[in-house]
Amino acid sequence: MKNEILDVLIVGAGLSGIGAAVHLTKRCPGKSFAIVEGRERLGGTWDLFRYPGIRSDSDMYTLGYNFKPWTARRAIADAPSILTYLNETVAEYDLDDKIRFNRKVIDASWSSETALWTVSLQHGDGSISTVQCNFLHMCSGYYSYEEGHNPDFPGKSDFAGPIVHPQFWPEDLDYAGKKVVVIGSGATAVTLVPAMAGTAAHVTMLQRSPTYIVSLPGEDKWALRFRKVLPAKLAYLLTRWKNVLMGLFMFNLARKKPDGFKQRLLEMVQDEMGPGVDMADFTPSYNPWDQRLCLVPDSDLFASIKSGKASIVTDHIETFTKDGITLKSGKTLEADIIVTATGLKMLTGGSAAISVDGQPVNFGEKINYKGVMFSGIPNFGMTMGYTNASWTLKADLTSEYVCRLVNFMDKNGTPIATPTLPSDEPMGTEPMLDFSSGYVQRAIKDLPKQGDRKPWRLNQNYPKDIINLRHKAVDDGVMVFSKPGAAVIPFPNKRSEAEVIAAE
Repeated sequence: MKNEILDVLIVGAGLSGIGAAVHLTKRCPGKSFAIVEGRERLGGTWDLFRYPGIRSDSDMYTLGYNFKPWTARRAIADAPSILTYLNETVAEYDLDDKIRFNRKVIDASWSSETALWTVSLQHGDGSISTVQCNFLHMCSGYYSYEEGHNPDFPGKSDFAGPIVHPQFWPEDLDYAGKKVVVIGSGATAVTLVPAMAGTAAHVTMLQRSPTYIVSLPGEDKWALRFRKVLPAKLAYLLTRWKNVLMGLFMFNLARKKPDGFKQRLLEMVQDEMGPGVDMADFTPSYNPWDQRLCLVPDSDLFASIKSGKASIVTDHIETFTKDGITLKSGKTLEADIIVTATGLKMLTGGSAAISVDGQPVNFGEKINYKGVMFSGIPNFGMTMGYTNASWTLKADLTSEYVCRLVNFMDKNGTPIATPTLPSDEPMGTEPMLDFSSGYVQRAIKDLPKQGDRKPWRLNQNYPKDIINLRHKAVDDGVMVFSKPGAAVIPFPNKRSEAEVIAAE
């Protein structure tokens, strides 16, 4: 890729990056692009994580792409099924020759003189090459692939058995007949516990505080009914919207009536576990959707606990010992294996160093624009999914918007587009993500902010974003268009918004 100049460079060959490539293929057929992937295989999260039971934490009718129906029977799918779906997408749209593996982005610098990003890539053999592009679309996710969150537990070195982080699961780990302690209460932990319980002697989920856990069927009966009587695309569309609207309704209900919603969630757990359950292990201290709900398909976690193969302990760790963990309460948990499902390390823009006209970019000082771009960074998009719905719902709309923007710049001869904050009044800010989850709070100072008015605020609402990203005019008076080496001034567009949309 030495000296190659592309219209668009996509970073990451996971769910977001492959989707972005398809949208470019369909909507910008004359534009050159490539996908660079730091690893040797596609799939991102779904290839990196290899722990037992790994599966989607959203239904595949919304986690799937808007252009490719999910046709497998399971709505809550395992990683191999998702990888099959991704590989089918690559084959259907002839993307194989667009993906360059073992190319990790280490830095990207923008030049307003040339209207190009210069991107440095580290190859698998350690060599470095560069590629230039007019638009840089980051689809590398929001967490570090190199390291997870690993608290420094006291006495960690004293433990005689293996200590495993789910992000780096050993292929040869034998837990058959072993006592396992899984530290954590999030989506990874509630997936691991029932998956390991069938083979291990016993699995204990050790949590500092509970998480809201909801059971849903692994298969969507309405989706299967739709498929019997409707064409595949229509059945998929109906199921997708059913799930979108139901999820949005539940989220809004939880925010408007948190006490009643919380009570109903706890009643559902009580029904699953029976009258003898200690509900303290299932009752969080926060309101629903202050953190993401944990989905368990077909009640698998509850079934493993009721069978006696698994258990939940709510306590704090005093110290690791040779044979397990001593808790602050004085209790001990025996363990042959400890799994630290303690979370991810969040990143913005991967681990690459980003600069604009020689000035390093500090994302913690930037303000989100339409959930896609950032104040003062030209020709730079980033895919960030919803916190209250499936990732791909937002990923699809992000890619569609990037295509609209690229086409608009091309048609109007202004190859630079920069979201620009108003100069006449200060912008109030707040965190871009309002979750109280540990992985968010640990990184909050380094994450972009959102503003106090649109288009600088996140919607976290798919129907609203359809209007915002798919239909509203690209030249909105906030996006500033310019030419290389020229002063950055708004594009002199005299047409009405309706005319602009029609022209696109």
